[in-house]
Amino acid sequence: MPEPASIYFIAGEVSGDTHGAELIHALLSQQPELQVHGTGGPMMQQASNGTVHDWVEDAAVMGIWEVLKQYSWFKQQFDQMLETIIEIKPSALVLIDYPGFNLRMAKAVRQALPNTKIIYYISPQVWAWNKKRIPVMAEVLDLMLCIFPFEKPIFEKAGLKTEFVGHPLVDELEEKRIEIERDPTLVGLFPGSREREVSRLFPVMLESARRLKIEHPELRFKAPAASAKLSTLMQQCIEQSDLPQGLIEISEGDSHSLMQHAGCGVIASGTATLEAAYFGLPYCLIYKIAWPSFMLGKLLVKIDFIGLVNILAGKQVVQEFIQSDADPTHIQSSLASFIESPEKVQALQLKLAETSQLLGERGCHNRAAKHILQEIGSTTA
Repeated sequence: MPEPASIYFIAGEVSGDTHGAELIHALLSQQPELQVHGTGGPMMQQASNGTVHDWVEDAAVMGIWEVLKQYSWFKQQFDQMLETIIEIKPSALVLIDYPGFNLRMAKAVRQALPNTKIIYYISPQVWAWNKKRIPVMAEVLDLMLCIFPFEKPIFEKAGLKTEFVGHPLVDELEEKRIEIERDPTLVGLFPGSREREVSRLFPVMLESARRLKIEHPELRFKAPAASAKLSTLMQQCIEQSDLPQGLIEISEGDSHSLMQHAGCGVIASGTATLEAAYFGLPYCLIYKIAWPSFMLGKLLVKIDFIGLVNILAGKQVVQEFIQSDADPTHIQSSLASFIESPEKVQALQLKLAETSQLLGERGCHNRAAKHILQEIGSTTA
C-alpha cells in the first residue's frame, strides 16, 4: 500500500498564515490521509494539529535593512527548513506569497529534490516590480495558483502552468456582509494599518474633513483604527490638528461595517481599497511615502496604477491621488463630488461591482486544494 501524500508549506506573514490555514483545512477535507508539514503561523499550526511550526512573528519583517540585520537568523532558518524538506521528501512544496525567502527555497528544493512538485499559492507581484523573475519562476515551479485573473496569461506566456483560483477576500468579506443602509452624511476615513502610514496620511484626511464640514455642516466623520496602538496615534493626530471636539469618531476593528455604512470615503492604498470596492463604497485613494522611496519605486514598478481595483480593471475606476496630489484640496473635491452627486455615486458603484466580480466566486481555497491534489496525483475524497 503506497504511503499517503505529504506536503510541506512555507508562509512568512500573517496574511499568508491565514490563507495557509484555510488551504490546509480544504486539503484535509478532500484528502484526510494527507500528511502536512511546514513552517507558518499560529493558524496553520492549529489547522495542522501542530505539525506546522510557527515562526511568523519573527519572520514577518519589512524592508531591506530589517532583513539584512537578521540575515544570519534567516540563513539558519533557511538551512534548517531545507534539511527538513530533504529528509521528508514531500510530494509537494507549497509556497505562500513571501517571495524573497520562498523563491530561493524553490530553487534549492528543485535542485535537491527534482521529483517534488513545487507549487506557489498567491503569486508575488513580480508583474509589477520585477518581471525578470518570471522566467526564473517558470524554470523552478511546477504550478502557479494565482488570485488575480490578469496574472494567469502573464505566467503562462513564460511557460509556467497557472490556474486562477479566485481571491480569498471573496470568502472573507461575504462572511462580514451586513444588512445596513448607507448614510450619505457619514464619511469614512481609512488611513491604513501601519504607524508610519497613519502618521503621514491621517493629518491630511483630518484637514480634508475640516474643509468638508464647513461646506456641508451635516456631515459626520468616522475613522477605524486597526489596533489600540493606532487608535491612540490617531487621537494624538486629532489633538494636534485643533479640530472641533467630536468632529471625528475613532473606532477599533470595524472597518468592514463602516465600508458598508458610510456614504463615501478616502482610503490609503492597499488591500482596504479592494475591500471597499467589494462592499460598493464610493471612495478616492491616496498614496504618500518618503520621496526617495517613491523615486526608487518609480524605477522598479512598471504599472499604470497603484490601486488594486484599477489594476484589476485595467483602467481607472477610482481616483488616485499620489504624493503631492494626496492633499486636502484633491480629497475634499473628490468627496464633495460624491456628496453632491448621487448620479456619480451610482455610476461608480456599478463599476465597482463589475470589477469586484473579476475576483471570482467563493471557494478559492477549495479550488486551490483540488489543483494541488491533482498536481501530486492524489485522488480527492
